[in-house]
Amino acid sequence: MNQNRNVRKVESVMGRVEVIYRPISELKLDPKNPRLHSPRQIRQIARSIDAFGFNVPVLVDEDSNVIAGHGRIMACRQLGRNEVPTICLSHLSEAQLKAFMIADNRLNENSEWDEQPDCDL
Repeated sequence: MNQNRNVRKVESVMGRVEVIYRPISELKLDPKNPRLHSPRQIRQIARSIDAFGFNVPVLVDEDSNVIAGHGRIMACRQLGRNEVPTICLSHLSEAQLKAFMIADNRLNENSEWDEQPDCDL
């Protein structure tokens, strides 16, 4: 497990989720990540992070392998950022981590856009 001296922690009100800011250099991208990110998409993610902030932590395992957030990390590299917020999924087995990685990427493909949202987008 990472023993970084500069780790900043933020806990949720319920104490269940711990967000740890980790150096990007310590995170290991999975070369078998099921989602491919084009240079155009990475630029779009970078613009979004620049405009709105980094609002969705990267999910990692206990060895700092990235489970979800590959595109956000690549975008942060383009922006020259050195660290990102992470959540460690230490409660999942190796098989569950692999299954979650696929599910996380595929489940949003099953949703549809509301063509008339109630909010002003």
